[in-house]
Amino acid sequence: MDMNLVHWPAVVVAGLSAFAVGGLWYSNALFGKAWMTDSGLDIKEINASGKGKIFGFTALFSIIMSANLAMFLADAKTDLAWGAIAGFLAGIWTFGAIATHSLFELKSWRYIFINGGYSVVSLTLMGLILGAWR
Repeated sequence: MDMNLVHWPAVVVAGLSAFAVGGLWYSNALFGKAWMTDSGLDIKEINASGKGKIFGFTALFSIIMSANLAMFLADAKTDLAWGAIAGFLAGIWTFGAIATHSLFELKSWRYIFINGGYSVVSLTLMGLILGAWR
């Protein structure tokens, strides 16, 4: 790993890309209603939550995830294709962790695939951005 090959503006953009993916993924147009049902939440609870705190920590953790992925990709041979593949593989890794925790929480498979799918898609996009923006 060559830390000189970590492109920090790309890390920030890749990390924040998770917001765009999440906004669409958890919208009513895609999986929002199913996710709310399976998570046991309703719109009143979501609207009453501390969204500033949630979005702030989400941004922080997304950037940390992006920085971690960027460190794995800190090689002169990294390109768009390898970045996307590495992001996808990281997404599969996190899918497994989400599935494990969710099974012990007695969550449905639909819930697991919604949250795990988000992880796979958002990390694949992060890897693509990091691999392309060298």
